[in-house]
Amino acid sequence: MESRIDRRAVLATGAALAVSHMLPVRAQEKPKLRFAAVFSDKDIRADMMKVFAKDIEADYTVESFLGGSLFKQGTELVAIQRDNLEMGNIAPQDISKQVPAWSILTSAYLFRDANHLNAFFASDLGAQMKKMVEDQVKVKILGPTFFGTRQVGLKPKKKISKPEDLAGIKLRMPPGDAWQLLGRSIGANPTPMAYAETYTGLQTGAIDGQDNPLPNVQNMKFYEVMSQIVLTSHLVGFDLLTVNMKTWSGMNAAKQKSFQAAADKAIAWSTAEHLKKEAELAEGFKKQGLDVYTPDVNAFRAYAQKIYLASDEAKAWPPGLLDKSNAMKT
Repeated sequence: MESRIDRRAVLATGAALAVSHMLPVRAQEKPKLRFAAVFSDKDIRADMMKVFAKDIEADYTVESFLGGSLFKQGTELVAIQRDNLEMGNIAPQDISKQVPAWSILTSAYLFRDANHLNAFFASDLGAQMKKMVEDQVKVKILGPTFFGTRQVGLKPKKKISKPEDLAGIKLRMPPGDAWQLLGRSIGANPTPMAYAETYTGLQTGAIDGQDNPLPNVQNMKFYEVMSQIVLTSHLVGFDLLTVNMKTWSGMNAAKQKSFQAAADKAIAWSTAEHLKKEAELAEGFKKQGLDVYTPDVNAFRAYAQKIYLASDEAKAWPPGLLDKSNAMKT
């Protein structure tokens, strides 16, 4: 009888020990990081997030919610601030609504190209702007996610060399004051129109042109109703890969370093893929019969920055930042 009791006690003790060993394992399951973005799963940046997720898989599981499926476009930043979302792809325009100084980062010709964009964010100037967001918005910026440079596409065959050549040209711009300012800053007559109506607007002559990155021109088939693409490169398009402060602050220094390194690697890969695609599209449009050429970009830059500096937006810009950015060598 005693031996039976002993055996039962031993078995019970063993089972308890087995359970106790299992509990810490369950408690140490990898944290999940939910990532939200408005871009689709066909976007290069969707693959960027796969590259990023692979590099941090030892510590975290990344769950991507694309196409605005988890949070509507423009609401992701507040979700991150409230810890309802761990990671997001945030538009700089959304940040500038809370940090007015950031409007400089959405102005025409601040950045010459994707290399300048990345060099800026890697510099002391970029660190200064990122710290503003950390202090005022309580969000950690990992880096800028380039998605294309806006170019002018026109139906008329008029040659465009300088901003003055766009005088009177009805250029479709997205609705909103900031976008109308962008249109004026390159010399055009900005005409607010919904994105979905742009093709018909070009077809009927309601507008003379539109400005979008080349992949958009391809996807929306604007090239069918245009005669030329003027490579003004007036706005380097980017969003920001961000993580909430609760997640970032919960990492030790070594983990923060590896997390940032994974983001840098993924962003660099994505940027290279976007640049490759833009180059391919420019050549493709030429073969389809469009005139694709580069105007006097320096003239456009000088004209645009003069317009912006005289605007109300510029009142909130950090003193000297524009000149310092212009002087950066890449």
